[in-house]
Amino acid sequence: MTNTFSTTDTDIVLTGDRATGPLHLGHFVGSLKQRVQLQANHDQTILVADMQGLTDNAFTSEKVSSNILNVVADYLAVGIDPSLTTICLQSHIPALAELTMYYSNVVSIARLERNPTVKSEITNKNFQRSIPAGFLTYPISQAADITAFNATLVPVGDDQLPMLEQTNEIVKKINTIAQAPILRSCHALLSDYPRLPSTDGKNKMSKSMGNTINLHASEKDIRLAVQSMYTDPNHLKVEDPGSIEGNVVFTYLTAFHSDQDYVDQLKQQYQKGGLGDGQTKKILEECLQEIIKPIRDKRQLYLDDKAELIRLLKEGNQKANATANTTVQRVRASFGLNILEY
Repeated sequence: MTNTFSTTDTDIVLTGDRATGPLHLGHFVGSLKQRVQLQANHDQTILVADMQGLTDNAFTSEKVSSNILNVVADYLAVGIDPSLTTICLQSHIPALAELTMYYSNVVSIARLERNPTVKSEITNKNFQRSIPAGFLTYPISQAADITAFNATLVPVGDDQLPMLEQTNEIVKKINTIAQAPILRSCHALLSDYPRLPSTDGKNKMSKSMGNTINLHASEKDIRLAVQSMYTDPNHLKVEDPGSIEGNVVFTYLTAFHSDQDYVDQLKQQYQKGGLGDGQTKKILEECLQEIIKPIRDKRQLYLDDKAELIRLLKEGNQKANATANTTVQRVRASFGLNILEY
C-alpha cells in the first residue's frame, strides 16, 4: 500500500515549547494567540518539548521536570482547548525518538554545524567544542516532531526558519529512500511579533536570559518591569520631542494595546513633544495588567488541580501516539525494517 497525501488537505499544525520555564508575553504575542485562533479550524498538536529541554539542561533536569505542568497550565489559561488541540508530552511518545534515529542517518555533522540557528545558539551558550550531541542534533529531533504528526504548517519565529528548511531536506531524503511521498513537507507561519524585546531593549525576551514578563507575573512584577523599560534617553522633559524607534514602551503598546488608533495618537504626540514617559508607561502598565490578570488567575486554578493536568496530558498522548506510530511504521518500512509486522 502506498501512502500519499492530497494537496487539498487542510493544513495540519504542529507547534510547541521547551519545558524550561513558564511562558511569557513573548510567547503570548508571538505564538499562543495564533494557536488559539488556529485550533478552531485546524488539526493542531502542541508538544511540550521536555526531551529537547534536556539538550542543554541534562545536569539540571529539575529545571525541565518542574516546568512541564506550568507550561500546560499556561496553555489552558490563554485559551488552548484540549478538546480542539492535542496537548502532548514529547518524552512519552516513543516514535519521536525512533524517527530521530532514522533521520540521523541521512544528515551529516557538517550540515548540522552549518545550521545558522544552531551556530548562533552554540555561540550564545559558549559551548565551543563541548557541544552536547543532543543539542547539535536537535534540528533532527524537530524534524521528527513535525513529520510524526504529518504537520504542514508550523508557527515559528524567523530564527527557526533554518529548522524547517532542514526538516524539508530530511523529508525529501526519506521520500527518496521510500520511493514514495510518505512524509509531507512543511511551511512556516510567521508571527507579526516574532521577537518581542526584553524590557531593557537589548535582547529578545527569552526564558534562558531571564528577561521576561511571565504570563503569571504579579501586579507588582508587571509594574516594576514597565517602570524599568527602555525609552528614548534624549527625551528628558515632557515637552521634548521623543523618538519611538527602539522605544520598548511603544513596541509593547503596538503589540498589546487593543486600540491601535489610540496608540498611533500617542506616538504622534510623543514625537511632537508634550507626552512624558511616565504617562506612556502608566498606559502600558494598565494594558498589561488587564491582559495578564485573567491568565494568571486561570493558570493558578489549573495548577491547583495537577491531577487534571496529568490526565489531560495522558489523554493527549494517547491520541498523539496513535498518529506518530503510524508515521514511524511507514518510515521503518522504507528502510526494510518492518519484518516483524508481516
